[in-house]
Amino acid sequence: MKPTDLRGILRYIPRFRRKTFVISVDGAIVADENFANILLDIAVLRSVNIRVILAHGAAAQIEALAADHSIEASNLSGDGVTDEATMGLAVSAANRLTHEILEKLSANDLRAAWCNAVTAHPVGILGGVDHQHTGKVERVDVPFLDKLLDEGILPVIPPLGFDGAGASFRLNSDAAARAVAEAVGAVKLIYVTTRDGIMRRGDLIRQVQASDLESILDAGDSGIDPELISKAAQSAQACKNGIPRAHVINGYINEGLLTEVFSNEGIGTLVFANEYRAIRPAKKKDIRNILNLTKASVASAELVKRTRAQIEADLADYYIHEIDNNPIACVALHVDAEGKTGELAYLCVSPSHENQGIGSRMVQFVEATARQMDLRRLMTVSAQTFSFFTKRDFVETSPDDLPSERRKELSQTGRNSKVLVKELATE
Repeated sequence: MKPTDLRGILRYIPRFRRKTFVISVDGAIVADENFANILLDIAVLRSVNIRVILAHGAAAQIEALAADHSIEASNLSGDGVTDEATMGLAVSAANRLTHEILEKLSANDLRAAWCNAVTAHPVGILGGVDHQHTGKVERVDVPFLDKLLDEGILPVIPPLGFDGAGASFRLNSDAAARAVAEAVGAVKLIYVTTRDGIMRRGDLIRQVQASDLESILDAGDSGIDPELISKAAQSAQACKNGIPRAHVINGYINEGLLTEVFSNEGIGTLVFANEYRAIRPAKKKDIRNILNLTKASVASAELVKRTRAQIEADLADYYIHEIDNNPIACVALHVDAEGKTGELAYLCVSPSHENQGIGSRMVQFVEATARQMDLRRLMTVSAQTFSFFTKRDFVETSPDDLPSERRKELSQTGRNSKVLVKELATE
């Protein structure tokens, strides 16, 4: 199904309606021909009542202006020292780029406004070095942005900040977008860049928990491409500060923004926090909880009965989802002897919490865990709920694809269950 298929999009609308996305686009992407398609994607978001704030960088444009004027720019990213000459280039590049964005938004019948909603102050002297015109976000004018959004106007945020005295400062656009997202309570912060996502030692990180990403960044050699360090750090910090999801995607891909927002797989890197923290490895004291949670499903033959001894023997494979320390769901991820295939098993949600997306969340968690373990495929066995899995891109396969021991166990149950598989691509 194409991401532009209305039926696919409609599944997500209740979750995102009247919510705010902050989309930060690199200057190089604004200059690319595919930016017109990104604006069409934004038009789709607006048409389904998603509030959008568009921030942008200008590094590519500053670099081009510096070459045209034979000036050595001191700060392209907005993190280092911004001297007087570079500040002049930054203002020219940002203003020109903002104007171009407004023109292109108008061509897509989107009302938009350049706004000075970010108040900044100078970074000052760091490590004995005066950063001159480099700034740091001090405050975001949320009532101003809310008023624009309520009127159906898309705010455009340049990589510049202003103080009360009328001075301008060069901002890191990644940090500015994060500050805006946190201030307005956005549900998504999306970085649209020239790369496929956060790359680590040549591999794309598909999904990563914010705390894990922070640990990677804190390591002496993170392995993350230098040009993506800023976006990785800002994504992790955003999630730590309350943004549920941060995304890093490739802006050269047609319909990439819609694919990232309106599909389970996405195209880039998803950094997540908060709700996943409610899912934790099971402990010995949880065996009783697992038995209680699954009791009704075992009685209705949705699940095959497992004894306390069986669960305890494989306890390291089990995970619990809890709310306010109350277990409300469980799942297991069993890995075959070769360490290549995982089996999603014993998925059960308490009846009091059904139809709230918790089952889907558990499946997503298992998929993310399997990818982190470098598993090649994820399998599951189901007699009554196989349609739940097929809707989540699992496809039916032959029982012969199961590991031999598991195939033997399945045969002995006599349940004639379906075997489903999902390939875990490792692009």
